[in-house]
Amino acid sequence: MRKARFGFWLLVVILWMTPVWAADGQAHEAALEAGRKAFERGAFQDAVVSWTSALRGYERAGNRPGQLTTLIQLSQAESALGRYGQAVRNLEAALELADGLGDRSRLATVLAALGNVHIVIGPPETAAAYLERALALSRSLGAPALTATVLNNLGNLRATQGNHQDALTAYRESIVLARDLGYRVLAARALSNAAAALRQSAQPREAEALLDEALAELGRASPSHDMAFALVNVGLAYRDLRAALPDSADGLMLRAARAFTDAAAAADRIGDRRTTSYAWGYLGSLYEQERRYAEALQLTRRAVFAAQQASAPESLYRWQWQAGRLLKQVGTPDDAIASYRRAVATLQSIRPELTVGYGARGTTFRESIGPVYFELVDLLLRRAASGEHREEAARALLEARDTVELFKAAELRDYFRDDCVDTALAKVTKLDVVSQTAVVIYPVILPDRIELLVSLAGGLKSVVVPVSGDALTREVRAFRLKLEKRTTREYLPHAQRLYDWLIRPIERDLAAAKVDTLVFVPDGPLRTIPMAALHDGKQFLVGKYALATTPGLNVTDPRPIQRDHARVLAVGVTEAIQGFPPLPNVAAELETLRSLFKSTTLVDREFLATTFERALKSEPFTIVHVASHGQFDADVNKTFLLTFDDKVTIDRLDKFIGLFKFRDEPLELLTLSACDTAAGDDRAALGLAGIAIKAGARSAVATLWQVHDRVAADLIATFYQELKNPSVSRAAALQRAQLKVLEDPRYQHPGFWSPFLMINSWL
Repeated sequence: MRKARFGFWLLVVILWMTPVWAADGQAHEAALEAGRKAFERGAFQDAVVSWTSALRGYERAGNRPGQLTTLIQLSQAESALGRYGQAVRNLEAALELADGLGDRSRLATVLAALGNVHIVIGPPETAAAYLERALALSRSLGAPALTATVLNNLGNLRATQGNHQDALTAYRESIVLARDLGYRVLAARALSNAAAALRQSAQPREAEALLDEALAELGRASPSHDMAFALVNVGLAYRDLRAALPDSADGLMLRAARAFTDAAAAADRIGDRRTTSYAWGYLGSLYEQERRYAEALQLTRRAVFAAQQASAPESLYRWQWQAGRLLKQVGTPDDAIASYRRAVATLQSIRPELTVGYGARGTTFRESIGPVYFELVDLLLRRAASGEHREEAARALLEARDTVELFKAAELRDYFRDDCVDTALAKVTKLDVVSQTAVVIYPVILPDRIELLVSLAGGLKSVVVPVSGDALTREVRAFRLKLEKRTTREYLPHAQRLYDWLIRPIERDLAAAKVDTLVFVPDGPLRTIPMAALHDGKQFLVGKYALATTPGLNVTDPRPIQRDHARVLAVGVTEAIQGFPPLPNVAAELETLRSLFKSTTLVDREFLATTFERALKSEPFTIVHVASHGQFDADVNKTFLLTFDDKVTIDRLDKFIGLFKFRDEPLELLTLSACDTAAGDDRAALGLAGIAIKAGARSAVATLWQVHDRVAADLIATFYQELKNPSVSRAAALQRAQLKVLEDPRYQHPGFWSPFLMINSWL
């Protein structure tokens, strides 16, 4: 519902203010009108069907003005369904038509719509450019209604950027214009958005006053989808204001309840079941907060029913989740589990875009969506622990792990913003059945504890570690920071404490299993640290086991690396370029590769983005080695590898290396020997962990932070020398390379050798 809070649906005002071109036939006109009616009652998919039909008719008739009108409306319905990519394509087509027709009014409308969509999908600079152009054009046209709408949306953008003063300036002008025009809903939207900006600026009393004005405006407006949704937003704003005004909390709660009730009544009158679901659901959440669970559950069930009627999964999962929480509170865990399962199943059916907030700041996918999955996992693990029958406990453990797997896949989809995970999962083998010489350690981080799920010969075992998720996160953050300080041993207490939490509870199981490799499936903060650097008080973990990490249990086509006919593409930079320091030892690193494998080498000025692309397309390489700076960021658009002349983003890299996904034999190994992820950035580390999947590679070697150039060259050389031996697995080759560095007194600190990770298949 974050999208609604910022008034995303306000774009409909633009369309109401835009004159409708005459249709070339009654069929087109009827389809256009049917789409409007469907949209008004929140039936967005029906609107898409009707408007698509109208668009096809206008195209056949050659009616370009009709196409333009319909494309704008169609983009709004697509956006409401979370199909932002399709919305942008429709709007870009509309932009071309508006330019060709010389229709400046429609041009301003399209620019405003594009700006609004880009508030959702980013980047904010693009959203600002479109909105500023739309504002300038609407002012020059003397179109106050459009100007008011664009100002409101520009205020939304500024608010999401933390620029509350500029946001308030835009909102206030929008309010004045909307009131002068008599557009009550538009005025109420801007008032409630301004109230949110005031609350975030520590002016809660002023925010309360504006919300009261917004509620009054909506009380005088006629029922409509936009009016009902605005009431829901006002209710949410009153709810959120309570923390800042504890003395007025009861009154704010009552006004929030009134807004939700009025929204439900207005939505019911026009048959808008989608908005009805939000109104009843959020009213139920108020009762949940007051611990009036029976009443909350009754309202939540009404919300579930309305969302089902509206075929609105982005609404439905919220109320299924809420029902699960309530059922847990009233002491019916089996019913709670069933409700959570339904919520997870609904989430699995939703495109990743629907989980994107309208300009939401500081809220990650894990924070907003993760609790649905992990609360179900918590219930399942508790059932397993309390189960009287071994088979029932085993089923609960497996379901808990599979539920975390579903979340991990969804999180990767969200990070990469495409369906690459689904493509990869079409060719997978369960990691824990691949090898009898490896044990899979699957930490599940919960608010009150850690549970280590360990795949053993006798089945899946759970070990409870009484350490809270927050305590683990703090320890991991401290460990990571100390690891990068290569001149002190400050890391050691943290290395030992984490060993005590993550390894010592299962030491006997590992010894009994007689394995040589540990495969970790890390989650959250654990993705940001190398397990090799954990310490038992006598030695590092890498001294006992070869280690690998993977973003999920499903490994892409795992099998031992093919060494006989290996073809290597080795690329890198040695010079200082684009503000990055030189890597003089890269030349020796690439020369070692050339001596071991048949290689194509591109160095410095030979390593251009276009040359790199041509090389990848020209030959079916089995190993791609990139010895250049790379940065993994929380934002996939800011994640890149450095070529001599450019920064290659992950999307662009996918077009290069992603070609291997469609070969019969995928890329065996992708090595990135100079990557960097920011300490404490779990989401950036997620991108690093998922790089093998994104590239369609069986495995990847990459680094968590910038490494010492000489050490990297020596370690990589040893790794590839060991890899030549058919009896040595990928993970064992990396282990031997790290241990060789560790033998050198100058480089014993784990900051030198531990950041190298073996990702995905370790065989």
